[in-house]
Amino acid sequence: MVALSRSGRTSGNLREIEALFTVLGTQFGRLDILVNNAGIYPRAGVLELDEETWDAILAVNLKGTFFCAQQAARLMLTQGSGRIINIASGTAITPDPRGAHYGASKAGVVSLTKALALGLAPYHIAVNAVAPGLTDTAQLRGGSTEAEIAARAATIPWGRIAQPEDIARAVLYLASDLGEYVTGQTLFVNGGARMIP
Repeated sequence: MVALSRSGRTSGNLREIEALFTVLGTQFGRLDILVNNAGIYPRAGVLELDEETWDAILAVNLKGTFFCAQQAARLMLTQGSGRIINIASGTAITPDPRGAHYGASKAGVVSLTKALALGLAPYHIAVNAVAPGLTDTAQLRGGSTEAEIAARAATIPWGRIAQPEDIARAVLYLASDLGEYVTGQTLFVNGGARMIP
């Protein structure tokens, strides 16, 4: 059984999350893979960012990710195996002046991934993150013009922005038997942009 948490489905409300995983456990009896793909990104400059937006970002992007992972791990414990893959972002380490809140939440996801990996490794539950770079999705167009996107794409060594399939392949690797011994890692999928030392 594979579960995918997404923005709109996972708001950070613990009761809703618990109810979701209770249904999964009851209907399927096991959970092999969780992909935590929750993420919202309303752009706001550091001087304009308000408390409501800050709280909403942290609730979906970080709180929801943690509690979905916790509930998934509780199901996985009974079978002694599982994979949790959190979707982070390149902005976790490369700041965006219109996304202090988003970058902070995704940096939290990177740190959370490591803590979960340490806590769950004895149970053979691997926890990793995938950090996409510039990706051709609706979210990208929520705060950038096509001209701005093209200009940023021109700086990527691979010569283009990522397609959703590029990110999905990284997730598939971590979910497959090929990634069985990998845990606590963040895989940056960005075409060589902003290389991480």
